[in-house]
Amino acid sequence: MNLYALAIAAHPDDIELSCSGTIIKLTQKNYPVGILDLTRGELGTRGDEKIRESEAKEAAKLMGVSIRENLGLPDGGIEVTMENKIELIKIIRKYKPEIIFAPYWIERHPDHENTSKLVREAWYLSGLVKFKTKLNGKIQEPHRPKKIFFYVQYYYQQFTPNLIIDITDVFEKKLKVIECYKSQFFNPGVKISARETLLSTPDFKEYLVARARFFGEMIGRKYGEPFLTLSPVGLNGIENVVLPLRS
Repeated sequence: MNLYALAIAAHPDDIELSCSGTIIKLTQKNYPVGILDLTRGELGTRGDEKIRESEAKEAAKLMGVSIRENLGLPDGGIEVTMENKIELIKIIRKYKPEIIFAPYWIERHPDHENTSKLVREAWYLSGLVKFKTKLNGKIQEPHRPKKIFFYVQYYYQQFTPNLIIDITDVFEKKLKVIECYKSQFFNPGVKISARETLLSTPDFKEYLVARARFFGEMIGRKYGEPFLTLSPVGLNGIENVVLPLRS
């Protein structure tokens, strides 16, 4: 099947934390959206591969995405190699998305930075006619998505978006999607015998809310998800601009 959007991330739960509100809005309008996780998150302090896989499936179902695949690269070892670019190109050509979501290139986790670079290079090569790839024994057609939307994960204070999506109407659902990762985040009444992490502290939910409020305030709405594109975003009419609730 062809997708409208393909969201690419280094680890299961990256997409949910960063741009699941935007994905929910797309799927609610029946746009086919897919997710590609590059690793299984096996280096995560809490949980294991099987638990993360189960949580990712639950989150995908709640978001309403059409497909979720995992490239199986080593957690903590994502590298920008030709081999990895080819595997990513195969996925892009397989699903032919119109747009891609990818992590911003300045991040705390090296996997996130390398995922960003890997996506950008694969995105370009995927559109070259003479760059051949095969899937299931068949030569794939070239395909280059029309835009990449970069999402922020950690260093949001240094991130200057040129597009912010109003997610006020789906923000509570976004939080429920994130809560699918019970092994990773604070869950009152549930004791997990593992070291506490930034994500598992009781304050992390407040951080998520504050970040969404921060970007929502930029457009005069309650909650927002920020993106950066390398080329201007066009509108088919000025009436489609999200106007502030107050002036």
